[in-house]
Amino acid sequence: MSSILRGGVALFAFGFAMAASAACVDNVVLVHGNTGSPSDFVNTTSTLLARGYTNAQIFKPSWGSACAACNDHNGSEETPVENAMIDAIASSCTGRIDVIGHSMGGTLAARVIDRVGLKTYVDSFVGIAGAFRGLRSCGTYPWNVWTSTCGAWGLSVSSPFLNGLAGKRFGTRMHSLKSYVDEIVCSTGICTVAGVHSSSIPGENTSTTYTWGHYGLLWYTAAKQADLIR
Repeated sequence: MSSILRGGVALFAFGFAMAASAACVDNVVLVHGNTGSPSDFVNTTSTLLARGYTNAQIFKPSWGSACAACNDHNGSEETPVENAMIDAIASSCTGRIDVIGHSMGGTLAARVIDRVGLKTYVDSFVGIAGAFRGLRSCGTYPWNVWTSTCGAWGLSVSSPFLNGLAGKRFGTRMHSLKSYVDEIVCSTGICTVAGVHSSSIPGENTSTTYTWGHYGLLWYTAAKQADLIR
């Protein structure tokens, strides 16, 4: 084989290896909110596909019942999310995953990561419009807490569940996307708990504020979400 041909083959092999390496990214798990659906992540999915991800690298579990007040963070709601994370880790070419959760999907994903012990497998954790410090509309535990969603395993301020998550890490990097016009997190007119926006994750690396509502934070930040997990 001539030196020129050998050089061309070597260059081709190098380029192929580089392309294969570039295609190896963390699998991604997208967790929708209370009574939401995987289709809520349509913009996120489209953006990831446009950036070279494949459908096989994107996991979108469907969890919870159609009763918004009945869902919490303990029991059957966890199972689909846990299965998706385990499957995503098992098939990830990097051995790690990125997790993006919207609304209650963020706190549910955090619960699963913490309970199962998956944080070492999570590179980036992104919480969008979550209530990591509680919903004022749910009251403060244990007073005026009438539903499962706001109960001990729910999103009342200072619930045992949220207190148990405080200070925990759910990945190597943690990021939050929040808004002061979020009609769910800020439904009482106050977005903060103890002076900190409820969508901020304790111990987070970054937090970005937008002027969109609860679903706008999910739909219109797809590019930012993709940036945060790369």
